[in-house]
Order: sequence, then structure tokens, then C-alpha cells
Amino acid sequence: MTATGASEGVGARGAPVSGPWWWARRRSAVLDVVLAAASAVECAFEGARFASGAQLPELVGVLLGLLAGPVLLVRRRWPVVVVLVSIAVIPAEMGGLLSTVGLYTLAASDVPRRITGLLAGMTVAGTLVTTFLSLRQDVLAQEDFQPPMWLLPAMSLALGLVLTAPPVLWGLYVGARRRLVESLRERADGLERELSLLADRAEERAEWARNEERTRIAREMHDVVAHRVSLMVVHAAALQAVALKDPEKASKNAGLVGDMGRQALTELREMLGVLRTADGAAVRGAAASGAPERLAAVASRAGAQATVQARSPAASEVAESAGDAGPEGGVPVSATAVAEADAEGPHLAELGDLVGQSRAAGMVVELTVDGVAEGEPAAAAGQRYAPPVERTVYRVVQEALTNVHKHAPGARARVRLAHREGELAVQVENGPCEGGAADAGLPSGGNGLVGMRERVTALGGVFVSGPTEAGGFRVSAVLPAASAVS
Repeated sequence: MTATGASEGVGARGAPVSGPWWWARRRSAVLDVVLAAASAVECAFEGARFASGAQLPELVGVLLGLLAGPVLLVRRRWPVVVVLVSIAVIPAEMGGLLSTVGLYTLAASDVPRRITGLLAGMTVAGTLVTTFLSLRQDVLAQEDFQPPMWLLPAMSLALGLVLTAPPVLWGLYVGARRRLVESLRERADGLERELSLLADRAEERAEWARNEERTRIAREMHDVVAHRVSLMVVHAAALQAVALKDPEKASKNAGLVGDMGRQALTELREMLGVLRTADGAAVRGAAASGAPERLAAVASRAGAQATVQARSPAASEVAESAGDAGPEGGVPVSATAVAEADAEGPHLAELGDLVGQSRAAGMVVELTVDGVAEGEPAAAAGQRYAPPVERTVYRVVQEALTNVHKHAPGARARVRLAHREGELAVQVENGPCEGGAADAGLPSGGNGLVGMRERVTALGGVFVSGPTEAGGFRVSAVLPAASAVS
């Protein structure tokens, strides 16, 4: 609706116009046609009476009524025009229905309130003047009736207000209610759109989270299993080389291969148990986002258990019997690992065992901590950091040594761990591959460096890797140690 009273091409409730011309519905068009016809009949009858009293031909009054009455057809399109026509015919004492319906439509429309108030005041004034003059003529015609001077103006004003105020007030109420309904509908549509967007974003976040979890679990599987299997392949290659020349050494290598195989199977069994536990918790509504962290903790714990079992046959038999007992024979190992996952995981203190495994496979590895050689008190009394930091350092060293086994057989390696103020640095560097060393033929999937970089950057650290000038390879990582504890 414009300031001049012309409505836009929308229906009463904001819906697009679907009826004929400016009507939103056919029902509205039928109603306006009926009102226009009734107004035309009323104006024609009152016009004929006015023409008779004014000593004019009745045909003139009828024509005037037939011209003014049908204006109600355009009340929804131009309500101001309808009210102006009703004001214009007030002196002819016609257009009661025209004035009432016009004022209601004007008040219910979006025409500015100042225009509505002005036209309503003009209607009251016109009705007041016309009624006062008509009553005065009737009083003058009766010489024996002398009413008080205030009676005629009061009656005229009361009649003007009675004919004008109800349709205006009712129209204002209907218009306000209509606008409120439209506002609520728009808000509901907006909320529906927002909910749809939130649902789409939630689905995107869920898909991203699923992909992230798959990546993290795959990274854990790669880190904790590939290292053991690589050592097994190295020992098997050595076993093949010395099987006929040195039976005693071949037997020793065979035992190491068996130990590594049992450790790898133990770690894999523990990780699969954690995955099954995490899936069950997710079905019951529990959060399973910590599964990769639990995998790391279980892998470390299983590796330590497997190492002890390899050193003690009796302990191995006890562990095997406990593992075969299942739910009826005791608490499964995976359940215990899940319960202790938050407190366990690879620690810096386990780097010595990790380096020892590579040494057992024939690699020459040197481990230094804060510039102090391995085995001295300063190396054993290192600081304790947050579990994610220590776990990441452990995995970086583990994967770097695995890469040395794969790509540089026979090369010397050096692992350096430095405790600095506010950070923890680790570096694994190997020299060039020795020509006389046998290549174990280990396959490479190209995920090792990627996994190390993802782990370090996830904690806000810096990861650098690349070849050295001497023909070797260097892997360096610096991690923030803000959560270090004494």
C-alpha cells in the first residue's frame, strides 16, 4: 500500500494475487461486487430523495447515486479514493454504506495513520455540518419546539462520531491483527529457514567429524601396527640371510620375529576391542570422540604387556589364558584399557624401549636427552608433559625409525630429545644407507610423514622434514609444552 492508497500486487495476507485484477481471492471479488451493488442501490434511492427535496429532476439524483455507489469495487486498491467520494456525497445525505465500508478499509490498510486520521476527521466534520443543518431546518419548521442551543450541535457531533468511530476503530484492530499475523508468519518462515540451515550445517559437521575420526583411527592403526610389522620383516630378512651360515643367530632372529608378531597381534586385538566398545557406547548415547586417544593408550599398554610376555614365558601363558577366558573368565583387557585410557598412553620414558627394539633389529641408534647421553640420570629424570604431547613425540620417533628401516637399511640413526622453556623438541636423523646392507623390501604407503605432520600441527607445533646434505634424512618437531608438570 502506497501513501496515496494504492495497494501493491499482494493479497491481504502477503500472498501473491491470484484472483481477478487486484483481488487476492475470488471470494474477495464477489464480496466487493455485492457491497458495490448494495451501495449503488442505496445511493440511487437516497439521490432520488435528495433531488426531490432540492427541486431537481430525480434522474439526476439517481445518476449521481449510481456513479458514487459502485466506487466500493476499488476499495482494496484505492481506499483513499473511496473515502474521498463518500465525503463528497455527504451534503447529499447519501452513501452511508459507502462511508462505513470505506473508512473500515482505509483504517485496515497500510495507509499512513496521519492520512487515515485526516480523512476520518473530514468525515466527522462533514457529517456534523450536514446533520446540524438538517436538524435546524426541522426545528425551525416546528414553531412550538424550542430546544436548548447546545442540543443540536451535541446531537450532530454524536451522530458524526457514531457513524465514523466504529468502522475506523474496527479497521485499526483488524489491520493490526493482520500485520501481527504476517509478522509471526514471517518469523516462523525465518526460523524454519534457519533450522534448515542449521540442520544442513550439522550434517556437514557430522560428516566432517566422521571423516576426521576415520583419518585419526587410520593414523593410529598405521603408527602402532606398521612399526611392529616393519621390524618383523627386517628380522625375517636377516633370518633368511643367516639361516644356513649361523643357525644360532637364525634361531634368535626367529624368536624375535615371533615376539614381534605376538606384540603386533596383541596391539591389533586391543585396538579392535576399543573400537567395538566405542561403537557400543555411541549406540547407548555416550560420546565416542575419544576413541583415537584410547587407541593410542591401549596400543602402548598392549606393547608393554607384549614385551613383558616375550621376556617371561610364564607371564605369557597366564596372559593367554586370561585372554581366552572371555567375559566369563574375567574382565576383558579392552574394557580395562578403556577405563584407564585417560591415564595411560605412550610416554617419553618408553622411548628407550622403542629404541631398543630397533637396535635388536640390527640398527645402530643413539638416544640423547637434553644433550645428555642415554642412560645417565638426567635422561631418566625428564619432565612430564600432557599425555597428547608425550604421545605425539613417541609416535614421531616411532614412525621416523620405521621409515629408516624401510628406506635406509643399515643406516645409523640418532634420536635427540630437548626440554626447552615452554616447548619440547625432538629430532630423528639418519645417515646414508650403507651399500652392504640387505634391503628388506618393505612397502611404503606414503602416509608416515603426513601422519606425523597432522599430529604435530594439531597441537600447535611445527614439523619439518627433508633430506640432509650427507645423504640422509631428518625429521624435526617442536611442540608447545604449556601443560608440562613437574
